[in-house]
Amino acid sequence: MITYSMDLRERVIQAYDRKDGTQEELATLFDVSVCWVKKLLHLRRTTGSIAAKPHGGGRAPKFSGASLEALRNDVKAHLDASLEELLRRSRIDGSIMAVHRALKRLDCRRKKSRCTPPNKTART
Repeated sequence: MITYSMDLRERVIQAYDRKDGTQEELATLFDVSVCWVKKLLHLRRTTGSIAAKPHGGGRAPKFSGASLEALRNDVKAHLDASLEELLRRSRIDGSIMAVHRALKRLDCRRKKSRCTPPNKTART
């Protein structure tokens, strides 16, 4: 969803107050939807402000704070552990994807190093 700039909001309100046209005409003039113009006017009537509302947030991450640090230490201690094993060790009610996202936030890469010698079962 696009958050329109404060400049555009002010220009739409000023045009409406000057009675430059109907809501539909203003929407066409400023290349916005009619619904948005109506919501903007309603917001001004109810709150007195035309500023965008702050982001509502979202679901809190399963790994944060102490549990995130515990995961970091667990990864350092068990370099070859799978995501599923890390989830089991953490004792957090979450998913494997939650572990993956936490490792991404920690900037913890789990790829093997290219400096290691190749497997003995190489092509012949």
